[in-house]
Order: sequence, then C-alpha cells, then structure tokens
Amino acid sequence: MTLTSRFLDLLAREDAVLVTVHSTRGSVPRETGAWMAVFAHTTVATVGGGRLELDAIGHARAGLVHGTLATGQGVETVRYALGPSLGQCCGGEVHLRYERVTARDAARLIPHLARAPVPVALFGGGHVGRAVIAVLGTLPMAVRWIDSRDEIFPDQVPAHVQCEHSDPVQAAVADLPAGSRVLIMSFSHAEDLDVVAACLARQRAHGDLPYVGLIGSQTKWASFRQRLQARGFSQAEMAHITCPIGVPGIADKRPEAIAVAVAAQLLQVSADQG
Repeated sequence: MTLTSRFLDLLAREDAVLVTVHSTRGSVPRETGAWMAVFAHTTVATVGGGRLELDAIGHARAGLVHGTLATGQGVETVRYALGPSLGQCCGGEVHLRYERVTARDAARLIPHLARAPVPVALFGGGHVGRAVIAVLGTLPMAVRWIDSRDEIFPDQVPAHVQCEHSDPVQAAVADLPAGSRVLIMSFSHAEDLDVVAACLARQRAHGDLPYVGLIGSQTKWASFRQRLQARGFSQAEMAHITCPIGVPGIADKRPEAIAVAVAAQLLQVSADQG
C-alpha cells in the first residue's frame, strides 16, 4: 500500500490535518510539496522529522481537537526557522501549510499527493538489470524494462514496471516518453552500442533524454566512442553519455551494489532537473 492510499484509507474513517511544505529557503530537510497527514492517533508520511515534525504534529492535532485551525478557515500557513530554537541545525526556513480535510476531500487531494513518476527506460534483463529493478521498484519511477529476448523477464515485477520485448532492441528508443532516463546494460556490447547510438540520434533530434547511462568500464567507453564517432557523432554529443554508470566511489561490483549506485545517480539527476 502506498502512502497516498494509506492516507486515503484512513481519511475515509476519520478527519485529518494535511501538512504540506508550502515553501522553503536555504537548507531544509524536505522539499516543497512534501506532505504529512496527521490523524488523532497516527500519522502518514513525513515533512522532515525531528523537532520540526514534532511541533507540526502537535499543531495539527490541536486543530483537530478544536474542530478547526487557528485562522478559523480550516487552512493556515506557519513559518519555522530551522535553528537552535527547534534543535535543528539546517539553518533554513520552512513554511508549512495546514489544512483540515475529510473524506469528502479525497478526490480533490489525489492529484496533489501523487507526484508524477520519473520515466526510466532500462535496457537489459540480466542479473544487474534485475537488481536495478528491485531497487527502482521502491522508488516513484515509471520503468520500461526492455530486452530483445522476450523470455527473459520474471513472472512478477513491481506495479510500475512495464516489461517490453523489442527486436531490434534499439527500436524502442523512438517510443520512450520525453524526459526518460535511460539505463543501458544489455547482454551484448553490440546491443549496447546500438541503443547508445539510437539515444544519441534522438538527443540530436529532440534533446529530451536528460540522462543516458551505459554500464561498463572506461575501456569499454573508449572503444564505443571510436565506433560512435565513425557513425557520425561528435565528441560534444558523446559527452552526454554517462559511462561508467552510477555514482562514483563505489568499487563493489555485485549487482546489488551497482543497482544502489545507479538508483542514487538517477535520484541526483532528478534533483538537478527539478
């Protein structure tokens, strides 16, 4: 059950106060749009933890007990300075929005609670691909898992993972949603090269693939650069490819470790893209 569905399930039975990060300045624990639902005896999700969240829960429950919030309108925004007074050393500033909500508000709230998932295309159904899927399955990402071998996919995958057979595998690049983050880790270097070339061609035409990551060593990428240059791609265009893949500094080559490094890099890219 997702946090949103848990919140709505509880909301069907009792009122709550929805606490949302309305705006921020400086260093803060959560981003604008992060939310927490406060019920009489439980909470769902988080706006950052620590004293900030403890105070927010107390303020929200006071609103529930008194039947409204301090403004008398059911909605209120409160400023918090994250300094010594809150015992939080972030040093920034958070404005939290408090709104009393009931079961009647459920349909209106859904679009605001559910963030659009990040589109990801993963080429390759091998051991590393499976490990990556296991990690991405826990994150708000809509994943297209693509391989030229239609028998390669497991029987069960996370709900937001779509398995796709494509032969030739690079043909799937043309149909990816704009903004897709692409991970390339097929069973062969030949397929990897074709997918990279297809991504570069699409980037040249549309510029809508913010991240293209290729699994492999620097030696592999040096060989690929020569072949891609022979296909007419410039050094500037090839600079768009990330290889080796994943955040730097992780020497562990186990599939699970690679998957964590790759997921971390995708989260970095998503943060940079806003």
